[in-house]
Amino acid sequence: MSLMKKCLFFLIFIILISCNIPYDSQKADGNNTGNNTVNNNQEGSPQYDGTSQDIGNLKVFPDINPWNYPVSSLDVHPDSNDYINLIGINRGLHTDFGSGTYEGSYIGIPYIVISDNNPQEIDIVFNYSGESDPLPYIIPDNAPIEGQGPDILKPSGDRHVIVINTATNMLYEIYAAEQLDHLKWTGGSGAKYDLTKTDLRPIFWTSADAAGLPLFPYLVRYEEIEKGVINHAIRFTLTNSKIRNSFITPARHSANSSYSHSLLPMGARLRLKSIFDITSFSSVNQIILTAMKEYGLILADNGSDMFISGSPDPRWDNNDLHDLGRVKAGDFEVVFFDENNVVNMP
Repeated sequence: MSLMKKCLFFLIFIILISCNIPYDSQKADGNNTGNNTVNNNQEGSPQYDGTSQDIGNLKVFPDINPWNYPVSSLDVHPDSNDYINLIGINRGLHTDFGSGTYEGSYIGIPYIVISDNNPQEIDIVFNYSGESDPLPYIIPDNAPIEGQGPDILKPSGDRHVIVINTATNMLYEIYAAEQLDHLKWTGGSGAKYDLTKTDLRPIFWTSADAAGLPLFPYLVRYEEIEKGVINHAIRFTLTNSKIRNSFITPARHSANSSYSHSLLPMGARLRLKSIFDITSFSSVNQIILTAMKEYGLILADNGSDMFISGSPDPRWDNNDLHDLGRVKAGDFEVVFFDENNVVNMP
């Protein structure tokens, strides 16, 4: 090789280094499954790193919205003991969120916050299009998918995607989401919410959750711990065998086969008994338990018994969260609901 060619190749190498051009492994192997590590960010979308993002001064629904409404003074359902016995009085709480990763994915239901008045819309095809809000949806390329992490090529589980746009007060939620390419996704179902309004979904419509409820407003988020208060109900699940194929407001949907009155309907609230002593728990867990006394748990999906939902964050102490298992189903009571207001699925 001539001296001139050597100098030319050396010059090109120096230019590439100075420009810091990355090696794109997604393009190299032809794999474009929507992995979290892809960073084709739309404007205003920060890179998700497993940390609960602050929504600033954005208010998540008005105070009169059912999920923000306290239930501490409401009556106890006359069949509360029967419902709790069916769950199992010794069934402990389980926090389905925490720090770190499990099998490569973050522990909990992640979300991403953007602030963009003119965000890029995406094309999405829903399996349950008849119960999904129509386009447009806003999902940045780097939006995390529940159950998907750096070491997993494809997501698993419910594969929720949650996007909050603080500039437009809009919330976007998708179930069974998968990214096909830069602006194309598929999903099981999708829902959009104007966070300034109290609108419920149409009756018998699902959402990104079986009960037709929004997910994000019911998650325990670390930013709330930092603020010292959780002022909303907390999402929880029960197994199919303990959920009636019915719902009460604000739920709009259920997914079961039994209409037995011995089972709880979707949307039912459990409330931690006021006499339950929380002083032996950590300050973090006391904030969570106080919310359970004031706003309660809301039945939102089929799943494991007494699992409560939250978002992942490296600041959670998993051992401390595990201590909430000392709180049993028998420490709760079912908040009164009128059986005349229970709606059976068709």
